[in-house]
Amino acid sequence: MLTRNCLSLLLWVLFDGGLLTPLQPQLQRTLATERRENVIHLSGRRPHLQRVKRGWVWNQFFVLEEYMGSEPQYVGKLHSDLDKGEGTVKYTLSGDGAGTVFTIDETTGDIHAIRSLDREEKPFYTLRAQAVDIETRKPLEPESEFIIKVQDINDNEPKFLDGPYVASVPEMSPVGAYVLQVKATDADDPTYGNSARVVYSILQGQPYFSIDPKTGVIRTALPNMDREVKEQYQVLIQAKDMGGQLGGLAGTTIVNITLSDVNDNPPRFPKSIFHLKVPESSPIGSAIGRIRAVDPDFGQNAEIEYNIVPGDGGNLFDIVTDEDTQEGVIKLKKPLDFETKKTYTFKVEASNLHLDQRFHSMGPFKDTATVKISVTDVQEPPVFSKPLYTMEVYEDTQVGTIIGAVTAQDLDVGSSAVRYFIDWKSDGDSYFTINGTEGTIATKELLDREITAQYNFSIIASKVSNTLLTSKVNILINVLDVNEFPPELAVPYETSVCENAKPGQIIQVVSAADRDLSPAGQQFSFRLSPEAAVKPNFTVRDFRNNTAGIETRRNGYSRRQQELYFLPVVIEDSSYPVQSSTNTMTIRVCRCDSDGTILSCNVEAIFLPVGLSTGALIAILLCIVILLAIVVLYVALRRQKKKDTLMTSKEDIRDNVIHYDDEGGGEEDTQAFDIGALRNPKVIEENKIRRDIKPDSLCFPRQRPPVEDNTDIRDFINQRLQENDVDPTAPPYDSLATYAYEGNGSVADSLSSIDSLTTEADQDYDYLTDWGPRFKVLADMFGEEESYNPDKVT
Repeated sequence: MLTRNCLSLLLWVLFDGGLLTPLQPQLQRTLATERRENVIHLSGRRPHLQRVKRGWVWNQFFVLEEYMGSEPQYVGKLHSDLDKGEGTVKYTLSGDGAGTVFTIDETTGDIHAIRSLDREEKPFYTLRAQAVDIETRKPLEPESEFIIKVQDINDNEPKFLDGPYVASVPEMSPVGAYVLQVKATDADDPTYGNSARVVYSILQGQPYFSIDPKTGVIRTALPNMDREVKEQYQVLIQAKDMGGQLGGLAGTTIVNITLSDVNDNPPRFPKSIFHLKVPESSPIGSAIGRIRAVDPDFGQNAEIEYNIVPGDGGNLFDIVTDEDTQEGVIKLKKPLDFETKKTYTFKVEASNLHLDQRFHSMGPFKDTATVKISVTDVQEPPVFSKPLYTMEVYEDTQVGTIIGAVTAQDLDVGSSAVRYFIDWKSDGDSYFTINGTEGTIATKELLDREITAQYNFSIIASKVSNTLLTSKVNILINVLDVNEFPPELAVPYETSVCENAKPGQIIQVVSAADRDLSPAGQQFSFRLSPEAAVKPNFTVRDFRNNTAGIETRRNGYSRRQQELYFLPVVIEDSSYPVQSSTNTMTIRVCRCDSDGTILSCNVEAIFLPVGLSTGALIAILLCIVILLAIVVLYVALRRQKKKDTLMTSKEDIRDNVIHYDDEGGGEEDTQAFDIGALRNPKVIEENKIRRDIKPDSLCFPRQRPPVEDNTDIRDFINQRLQENDVDPTAPPYDSLATYAYEGNGSVADSLSSIDSLTTEADQDYDYLTDWGPRFKVLADMFGEEESYNPDKVT
């Protein structure tokens, strides 16, 4: 095809032959015309060599995929330079889909697609176009080949071809641990638009896992996920095309993730004491009992090894592990003699065989339990091992927790089993329960030391063979207080040190306080924090009487080098569980006299010393930010308060400042302002309240001096201004009062005869006629009087 196109281009240059030239693709806009169309222009042959307007410009045609219109989709147009519009040229079309997919109007050369196309089925069609003379049936143009490309639309959602997925990740993995990578494919054209641009997201499975939106890599999102808490996770992954934008198509898949087991749990005995009864006639090597430690791990991580801790009675017994049940089987190594020893007590240790070094910091992967073996022989009432049992339990202990056990034995030969129960006449049966076989006492309800600090009840033991043979023992249970709060400094101390201090001086004695109900004899210990113990400037001396002293370690301190020292003091109590806290004391360097009296502790430097710690800098900056926030809040409240005090009601009687655009208006200008005070100062009420402010409360009338009849308005105004200046009830803000005093600069001067320097005969009122129609009557009145004046020279 390329060879043919190059050969045609060469022939056109040499012989000016007509060629089949597509000018514009369907989706390109022609700059010279307003209509968008595809044209295949056929240049006719000319008798003389002449360069045509354009050469071979080959562009693909485009037809829209999945077109659903009622009319055939327009593709392009064939046109030959030899076609003069007389109907002598016939256009033909051949190649892929000619006649079945694409049709051509033989007269106009218009190409249409007659059915919907699918780019994923066939992305392009290769066609050949030719112009033929209708009469002679001979080609007018050489046959040319062109391509109609199916333009992609987003009609395919992303698909996970390999889903659903199955993956596993070890439990207790850190955040970001790799789990699996999923891949979604989109059948749309990846080279056109964003139809095939896929973005991954998690619809179900958060916050345990996360996925990279571009690569599809799934990673853990939470640290220390425990298989023993939840082993299986089902994660729903979505792949959305169009770059995840609105309107994109999406596909989903399921990823089943399993947490694989690691040895992160030590074996634990479900109870601290195991009671076994063994007849003294038991043969050597026989199994006399089983105990079991629980390990929530799986497989080899749950394999347990049992050992008897050397001690009382341990040499008579042996213990081995049952590989199927992981139980400890206790076997007899030596014969038992009831008359020699009736009970044996020893401890059994359970430990894991396969350890994981990563979890050694979590503690020892082993546990111990006490095994009590009673040798049975006699047929007499059971005998308790103690005349009184005293037990202790902490308040808020979980219900069902074993707090102790009682033991009663049948000393008769051919002993019978013993059963335990709480005497119904005592109050202990509602708060405690006892194992009838083993004698272990456990809590039945939550205990509160503040309500009941001690319980006293009885336990009855009876033989199974003869229930009439019983014995009773008293149980005394003390409820211990739980130490919940750490001790702290009793008060916030303000500690200072003199610049001339000597080593070993006690500059402050501190004490501690604890919010717990501390029992009698509570002791507090004081010490310096480990991080501050390296070359300290101060140290803590514990006086062993619940107080401690802050002691200097240097010979002199300089305020210029460092003004503040921060001393972390660790305070620890003696209750259970032990609580401690770190309290930071601020020590200020001050200038003192020779006797140690503080003279000055003011800050002498603008900037903090270089030696100040980072924590102190952060604390000081935080204080500054808080102070600035308080100032801003205070200013905002003041402004709000000021706005609230202003009067916005329609009943406000203050003077209004009115602006007029016209120069005069007669009495209309005085409607918004009461100028009666200026016209006649006598009519002012003595107790008249100011109109320019709204008083918060009633005020007493002020005594004003009487106003004379001939008082000048300017003097009256000055008098009122002076009264307002010295008035203590006046508002703190400026008030604007408007008075209708015109001043001495008026062109008309004063129209009143009061205080006139000249008589009416000396006045010339001809200018009143120039003031307009408003002063026409006044001009006529004064002008008429002047006309009768014999002395007036006209």
